[in-house]
Amino acid sequence: MNPPPDLFSHRPYWARRFGTAPFLPMSREEMDDLGWDACDIILVTGDAYVDHPSFGMAVIGRVLEAQGFRVGIIAQPDWRDTRDFERLGAPTLFFGITAGNMDSMVNRYTADRKIRSDDAYSPGGAGGRRPDRSVIVYAQRVRQAFRDVPIVIGGIEASLRRIAHYDYWADKVRRSILFDSRADLLVYGNGERQILEIAHRLAAGESVRELRDIRGTGFVCKRPPAGWTEIDSSRVDLPGPVQPHPDPYAATPVQSEAPAAGGETGVPLRFRPRDTEGPVVVRLPAYETVRDDPVAYAHASRVLHLETNPGNARALVQRHGDRELWLNPPALPLRTEELDRVFELPYQRVPHPAYGDARIPAYEMIRFSVNIMRGCFGGCTFCSITEHEGRIIQSRSEDSIIREIETIRDRVPGFTGVISDLGGPTANMYRLACRDPEIEALCRRPSCVYPKICSNLNTDHAPLISLYRRARELPGVKKILIASGLRYDLAVESPEYVRELVTHHVGGYLKIAPEHTEPGPLSKMMKPGIGTYDRFKRLFERYSRAAGKEQYLIPYFIAAHPGTTDEDMLALALWLKRNGFRADQVQTFLPSPMATATAMYHSGRNPLKRVRRDGERVTVPKGLKTRRLHKAFLRYHDPDNWPLLREALKRMGRADLIGNGKRHLVPAWQPRGERVARKGGRGANASAARPFRTQHTGLPRTPKPPGGRGTRAKPGGLGVRGNPVCWVRKGGRGANASAARPFRTQHTGLPRTPKPPGGRGTRAKPGRRSRRR
Repeated sequence: MNPPPDLFSHRPYWARRFGTAPFLPMSREEMDDLGWDACDIILVTGDAYVDHPSFGMAVIGRVLEAQGFRVGIIAQPDWRDTRDFERLGAPTLFFGITAGNMDSMVNRYTADRKIRSDDAYSPGGAGGRRPDRSVIVYAQRVRQAFRDVPIVIGGIEASLRRIAHYDYWADKVRRSILFDSRADLLVYGNGERQILEIAHRLAAGESVRELRDIRGTGFVCKRPPAGWTEIDSSRVDLPGPVQPHPDPYAATPVQSEAPAAGGETGVPLRFRPRDTEGPVVVRLPAYETVRDDPVAYAHASRVLHLETNPGNARALVQRHGDRELWLNPPALPLRTEELDRVFELPYQRVPHPAYGDARIPAYEMIRFSVNIMRGCFGGCTFCSITEHEGRIIQSRSEDSIIREIETIRDRVPGFTGVISDLGGPTANMYRLACRDPEIEALCRRPSCVYPKICSNLNTDHAPLISLYRRARELPGVKKILIASGLRYDLAVESPEYVRELVTHHVGGYLKIAPEHTEPGPLSKMMKPGIGTYDRFKRLFERYSRAAGKEQYLIPYFIAAHPGTTDEDMLALALWLKRNGFRADQVQTFLPSPMATATAMYHSGRNPLKRVRRDGERVTVPKGLKTRRLHKAFLRYHDPDNWPLLREALKRMGRADLIGNGKRHLVPAWQPRGERVARKGGRGANASAARPFRTQHTGLPRTPKPPGGRGTRAKPGGLGVRGNPVCWVRKGGRGANASAARPFRTQHTGLPRTPKPPGGRGTRAKPGRRSRRR
């Protein structure tokens, strides 16, 4: 595989003479101020325009601008007519359309298909500023307004819907988004390489219909291009009785003829050459087939995921009626030097002035954070990062990251000395890669860390430790926090990294995601066993004690994931209770388009293995009642859930867990004034006024501070010396407490314990339930 040309090696477009815009224009007035008579490219997005490298349209816009193109932005247009789409006029080259940083359906609806009341990517967090399936709606409005202007769709919504896909909200298989949007080209994955090649080739006079050879793109055609060898996907994975034949698509290690006496021998890893030469395209089952046959859908999903490594992926073709959907192989990852330039373009790092003082919650969350890498080789089946960004880690240089921290320190309003995150899709995959580039180019594993860490994976965290230490030494930087999700199975391979993280970069709590405790669901998630969590927990606690800090792990779990039974959720609830956790901010599995777990959800088959009609069936918690029950197990402490849990425990033959003792999961009585959560919402006395996170209830009693004086902590914050408590005087709050007692800053979700029916109540101690007398 030949290396691609440098991202910025194209000859700049003539309009470079206009220079760099302070902000990419959102109005005709701004275009006039820049001296533009037209935009070359107009980007339409479902997010508010924030000129920051964490927002996809800002990145694409600035990359195009760096090559001399005049780029305008239409952010969150009114889709009910074409007027907003016409306000910048027609671009000279093309429209680029995206739903924004999130799939519009995930952004707008919960896992229970309820409309969300807010939108973190809108001014003021207001919901309703984008339509359902935004890419389709925006593209149709642009086509209505400008019939002959090329349309290129991209972003995560287009990436995850590039082939026939199961749509959870419609509960059916939908065709590729290219057909419904009527776009000319689809860009999937991180799009810098693709979008620059599209722009330069259109500027050179090529027609959009001639752009058929760009990696990381898809298009619709009447028949496949000439000169390609077509392979039916059944040669990769056969959805039926499997005939024993060689698989030309699998990169299979050549085994020795017999192991030496006493066990297996080490064999150099070599790969069988493919049986075909020249360009090859894999034909997936047609849209009509996967729409009507869940087994064929699981098969197509498996083949798609086998064809995602840029080093060996083939083109894919899928019939939709009388037309063909064609997907070129994925784009090649950016090199470190290219990624550095992308992140060091002249971003203003603030929202566009048109929003005034309106807060954009997503920006507030990342304004002091730094993205240090892209990609994820974890392969979690419920996650869409791999389908969008790929498995190959693309890391920035240490110097580039340090320069960005200095830019935040010197230019971003409101900086107080705390960097909120140095991370990315995963906190600790920076500079991790396969030891051998040749093996990496041939590998077809869906994960480098499951079922165990690959022996070819370099797990050295030394570059990340060096980065942390250098960042801490910068003048004006008081604290560097790590907020991205930590891959703890990798972290335990480097105790020195865990010590560095725990000693300097944890703000009292560290979030990690074991997702479950039981082998069944974990095997369908491709997550490590709970024993790995225990190993990490021991390291975390040891280094916290050595640093003289009281810090806690906050684990996150998923309810109702494919492969999960009621018994699995019960075991998880008992684990939570035994370990003193009360999970109040929980997530129910949401089948996002194109994820492997979504294929399990829809088909009831396991696409992690060869898909056969008589193959492994996957338990799928689909019904609303079952999904609510699984969520209730995670929130076993909520009185609204107790009636549902009591009913389930009796049905499961576990009535022994109903009672008022420590060994019981739920009490046998229901508090007065509490009622079961109403259909579609919480109960009348549920504390819905403020959201809160998982907390650990096993906190020690906090002693009286020296001198008897305390400090008041904000809810959910850290109190004296980082302890999660604040000081209050008896009978009230206040900093001048004379008699101090501990007050939990976390909301436990439990009201004051009322009297049980027919009896007297007792005052509950922190972290305990009251018992009948």
